[in-house]
Amino acid sequence: MSTRSDPDSAHLAEPYRPRRSTPLAACLVPLRGAPTQAAVLAELRRVILAGDVPPGTGIPLDEVAAVLGMSVIPVRESLKILVGEGLVEQRSRSAYTVARLARSELLELYAARGVLENAVLAAAVSAAAPADHVRARSALDDLDRAVRDGDLPAYHRESRRFHFALLEPARMRRFTAMVGAAWNLTESYRPMARVSDIDRRRLHADHAAMLSAFVAGDAASLLQCATAHHGRLLAALATVPPGEELFVTEPDDPENPCTSS
Repeated sequence: MSTRSDPDSAHLAEPYRPRRSTPLAACLVPLRGAPTQAAVLAELRRVILAGDVPPGTGIPLDEVAAVLGMSVIPVRESLKILVGEGLVEQRSRSAYTVARLARSELLELYAARGVLENAVLAAAVSAAAPADHVRARSALDDLDRAVRDGDLPAYHRESRRFHFALLEPARMRRFTAMVGAAWNLTESYRPMARVSDIDRRRLHADHAAMLSAFVAGDAASLLQCATAHHGRLLAALATVPPGEELFVTEPDDPENPCTSS
């Protein structure tokens, strides 16, 4: 009796792997078990916030549904929610893209985030317990490691974790959520990948100063450090070239037909 395997049978036994022809679909992780719309929403949001796909990237409904193992309906409903969050733009009934900002809007969001963070930090520093100090130190250690390794995706992830470790002791849920929403809108730009190494090192040096003031319970010093940090951040971002593929036309640009009278 022949022991040769049938190549056609072996081919049929292989699991189906949808072809991924777009950048966003390539970053998705297939959902296991009995996935829900909430799981679809979480995975799409994860990919966008990770900054792995640049602003303006198309989001093909059929391909996303195939990769996630879902029908198009929960994908479309999830994208509508992300449109409401400002993370996705809808071009037509079934055409979606990762949202783009005007360059001035990116700077405005960072300025707004600085104001909101300072409002929460003022309360957080006095409410922080020793366990909060430990969490903040751990976050800064991981951020230091990302800087040493030159790992920009990790830098973005751990920078966010560090900043929120300083905010969470305030227990100001709504304000902290507002900071998170402003942060989310800029994540796909990975702005720290676009500033110079010198600016990035200066910005990171601010984190150590902020932690020292936080642990010491020195609200005045912490707010002074945080204000200087955001000022340096805005100055660094202002030097980033416009980049047509990333930014939409400025709202007040006279060449933009949408703003002409």
